[in-house]
Amino acid sequence: MESGLSSLLSVSIDFETSHLFFPHIIHWVMGILFALVLVLNVVPFLAAVRRGDRTLPILGESMDKFRFFGTLALISAYFYLMAVVGNVFPYTGYGFLFVSMPFLFLMSLMYMHTRTRRKVLTAGINALVAPTLAWFILAKLFQITLP
Repeated sequence: MESGLSSLLSVSIDFETSHLFFPHIIHWVMGILFALVLVLNVVPFLAAVRRGDRTLPILGESMDKFRFFGTLALISAYFYLMAVVGNVFPYTGYGFLFVSMPFLFLMSLMYMHTRTRRKVLTAGINALVAPTLAWFILAKLFQITLP
């Protein structure tokens, strides 16, 4: 009887694959949530499109090409320059800090409909404070390596 009880209480861990336990659970949960979104939102929307009650939002509408392509260009430059500046100051997080400031400021200016002195000043302060605060918390407080 003792061997049966001890075998129930013993735990063996396969360290080769144990790190994959939670990612598998997360993948299944995300897959189920994706299926729910498809069934509950996309299928009724496509049925309404087929009936003619709704139209596809990407067809027939005007597009703000400056903001669309500007966003793509800024994001591409952001990731490229973050690696370049990060290589100049390795393991300090300055690549994140120094590139995030102009990126955030330029994105704010690009999406600002009316530019007043107050709005530009607010965007500038936000572009300085938010990355600095994020950098301080991540790099200094939690010692997470940033590019």
